[in-house]
Amino acid sequence: MENMNDPYFYRALQSLAGRDIAVQTVRGSVRGRLCSVLPDHVLVQSGGAPFFIRTQQIIWAVPISAKQRMYKPPSFGEFVEGN
Repeated sequence: MENMNDPYFYRALQSLAGRDIAVQTVRGSVRGRLCSVLPDHVLVQSGGAPFFIRTQQIIWAVPISAKQRMYKPPSFGEFVEGN
């Protein structure tokens, strides 16, 4: 089954399955292992907890190394307040 709303993004996410990723959503970010990609959501395992993230809520996703998983970048609000 294809994700008809964002077929290219869906395929890009599928290519990252099994890798460590950072996902930015409209509510915040999650870093962890991308376990599965389905047309309506992805499953990211982070800190022993599963995160089911709706694909329509994802702004961007990027592969990361295991070392980068430990670093949590500041949120947009923290960035704005710091300047």
